[in-house]
Amino acid sequence: MAVEINNESGIPVDEAGLQRLALHAFEHLNVHRDAELAIVLVDEAAIEQLHVQWMDEPGPTDVLSFPMDELRPGSDDEPTPPGLLGDIVLCPQVAIQQAEAAGHSTHDELLLLTTHGILHLLGFDHAEPDEEKEMFGIQRDILVSFTLAERGRGA
Repeated sequence: MAVEINNESGIPVDEAGLQRLALHAFEHLNVHRDAELAIVLVDEAAIEQLHVQWMDEPGPTDVLSFPMDELRPGSDDEPTPPGLLGDIVLCPQVAIQQAEAAGHSTHDELLLLTTHGILHLLGFDHAEPDEEKEMFGIQRDILVSFTLAERGRGA
């Protein structure tokens, strides 16, 4: 699995941790080992421009997802086909504010946003209550299992 991370935000982040999380999420969701994902971290001005351009929404946001090959989660018997999962754009400045409001670390917020972005790339949404329940449940499962795996590796 190829996970490319490009930090253009000017804010240091644990890129290796984001990569480990993405690979963990791929495994959890049975995404093919040859799938590709790009994660780009940008500043508030850049994400605001993308937010207006693609979502017609004003102001900066925390995460945007841009699916490519419209891959969906696989199963134990049949992973997704190989392909380009897409791009996730994160804004660490917004993540810092949200982490402070939520009472956890910026790293934890970026892990949450990365997981959220991956789920959107795989077709999950939260516009309807039943969709939100499913998506946020899977998101929670991935983050909990990742945290346990990280503790197991001594991180």
